[in-house]
Amino acid sequence: MSRTRYRIYDDRYPHFMTCTVVGWLPVFTRPEAVDIVLDAWRFAQRERSLQLFGYVILENHLHFIASAPGLSTVIKSFKSYTARRVIDLLGQRSANVLLKQFRFYKEANKVDCDYQLWQEGSQPKQIDSDEMMCQKIEYTHNNPLKRGYVSDPIHWRYSSAANYAGQPGLINVITDWQTSPTSRSQAPLGNARIEAPLRSTIESVAMIREAELPNLRSQAEFGNEGVL
Repeated sequence: MSRTRYRIYDDRYPHFMTCTVVGWLPVFTRPEAVDIVLDAWRFAQRERSLQLFGYVILENHLHFIASAPGLSTVIKSFKSYTARRVIDLLGQRSANVLLKQFRFYKEANKVDCDYQLWQEGSQPKQIDSDEMMCQKIEYTHNNPLKRGYVSDPIHWRYSSAANYAGQPGLINVITDWQTSPTSRSQAPLGNARIEAPLRSTIESVAMIREAELPNLRSQAEFGNEGVL
């Protein structure tokens, strides 16, 4: 697997990022594994000034939109921490099949560990316009819908679709980023773009019906994929 990576050149901008499990293995069918990701983001929000604008966690990868001072370092720490914690969790649960596969996929250059959870890189894409931010949020929320897991994005527990519909989410997300003082201070786009009212984003999210989140079974949220 190549170590070629996209790069973050200006962390004043939000970036759309993707983290993918090696071999597309279904790790996040376990709610405890999802909690590790959410806890890592919460820590980064408190301690590293991470701003989270949207996310979705699927069974074998996740998308999120974020900004932070030193974003590259924050993401590196996030991936390192979550990898260690998830591997420890699988060991505690005797998930030997998954652990064997993670050992198989381990890169030859990773001499300091026995397993590899994440593929290299996070494919950061700089968001430098209102239109791009809107498109990435919609793409993120529609991932479970396109996969046929749910009939409405708001029904997917592990995403920020509920936050954008004005309902409680699992983690704090900046949904009013078009008027956020912090966004204005960090984004060099100023009044021309990031600060401008983005009616297209709000209207598209408002189209999600205002229904309470159903009490879905924890594993059913990831379709028919079983828990290893």
